Amino acid sequence: MSVPVTLSSPRVRLDLPTRADTVAIAAACVDPEIQRWTTVPSPYTPRHAHSFVDALVGPGWASGRERTWAIREPGSTWLRGVISLRSEHRDVGFWMAPEARGRGLMHAALDLVAAFALTELGWPDVYWECNVGNVASAAVARGCGFVYTGTGIGLLPGRDGEPNLVWHGLRAATGTPAGALPWPAETSHHA
Repeated sequence: MSVPVTLSSPRVRLDLPTRADTVAIAAACVDPEIQRWTTVPSPYTPRHAHSFVDALVGPGWASGRERTWAIREPGSTWLRGVISLRSEHRDVGFWMAPEARGRGLMHAALDLVAAFALTELGWPDVYWECNVGNVASAAVARGCGFVYTGTGIGLLPGRDGEPNLVWHGLRAATGTPAGALPWPAETSHHA
């Protein structure tokens, strides 16, 4: 049994997404970039947001299988994004609403969540992946100390059920893992 944990820094507050967040979730998940780079349903409706909160967030925390946080700015209740840790593959996934991008919120959130996984959960490492070409996600991972470990088939299939080609990265509790590779050239101007 896993109990939801709130994490915070001067930049962000991470807490449990609730039914009160479904308007913000539904508004963000129709964004073309979120649709392009994630597997959220398309078209995305308020019903999907309710299902996400009711069927994934609570049960995920209760089982310890998936810990999902709402990303908020300190002093605000408005959800700006979502970040999750999934235990099966010790991986992290995230998205940020368009109006909140470019302000360092995801960097702060990923740093908190990775540190939580490595220290509080005792994971030896945290795995990250994004579809090839998602340079914004790669920049966040790279900026948070993840090292690039290659390109290959992703853990999750695409929305169409077909395998996804992804960039892989890892943040190890002990520092840089063996086999770190140079980041893809297209990610260098976003680092």
